[in-house]
Formats: sequence, C-alpha cells, structure tokens
Amino acid sequence: MPSFDIVSEIDANEVRHACDNAIRELETRFDFRGVEASFEYKDESIKMTAEAEFQLQQMLHILRGTLVKRSVDAKSIDLATVTRSGKTHSQVVNFKNGIDQPTAKKVVKQIKDAKLKVQASIQGEQVRVTGKKRDDLQAAMALVRSGEYDQPFQFNNFRD
Repeated sequence: MPSFDIVSEIDANEVRHACDNAIRELETRFDFRGVEASFEYKDESIKMTAEAEFQLQQMLHILRGTLVKRSVDAKSIDLATVTRSGKTHSQVVNFKNGIDQPTAKKVVKQIKDAKLKVQASIQGEQVRVTGKKRDDLQAAMALVRSGEYDQPFQFNNFRD
C-alpha cells in the first residue's frame, strides 16, 4: 500500500554553517565594531549575546539571512526570552525538530476534513499517510503544504 511520512527535521550541519557565516558577517559589520556581540553554537541551539536588546534583534536578522542562504526554513526557529545579566543581553535560538502532538493532530484533522481517500496516523514525532492511489497521496501532500503551520514539513519515505 503506498505511503509516506510527514516529518519536521533540520540539518544540524547546515545550522552550524549558518552560525559560522553569521559570525563572519558580524565581524565585518560596521555597526558592531567595538561592541561585544557574539553567536555561539551549542547543542543544536545558538546563543546570541550583545550589549543591547536592539542589537540582538539585528543579530537575529543576520542569523535568519544566513539560515535562508543555507536552505534552513525560518519557521523552524524557536526564540527564548531575552535574559539580561549585568551589561549584556542574551537570547537562545532553538530549532524545532520533530512534530509535536498538537501540530500532528492539526495535520491529521486537516487531512480527514478534506475527505481524501487516505488514512493519516501519528507515529511518535511523525505522521504516516497511507492510501490506495499515488494521486491521493500527492493530493494530501499538496494539502499539507498549503496549510498554515508554524513549522516546516518534509515528506520522506515515499513508498509506492
């Protein structure tokens, strides 16, 4: 029976390379000369540190640009709150990896409400969609792509 999996994954190497590119761009920016500002990649998250909160926003803009260049979807960014200690502000940027239960339920509900001839089931951090025809599965893919979710989805393990 034809099937495919809906997953939400990011490539950790691409995130690391994007962080390195952001560090290089930060070093060449004129508005960050003489300012203590840094990116630090650690445990699949990036910690941004700067002297002011508006500088963190500029650094986030730089990071988003480098992530897009490395083909990492900006929807996968999960920002923590800004913490202040002394004269420095810091913010941790996490990345969504895997589909959480509420989002998976929304995806399954959207597929079932469309009355396609496919079955969707939640399997851990992914959603498996099975059907009798390849065309029905492709229609389900198009439906999920058109949906508004706050994380990117990839389709893999397509079996015919």
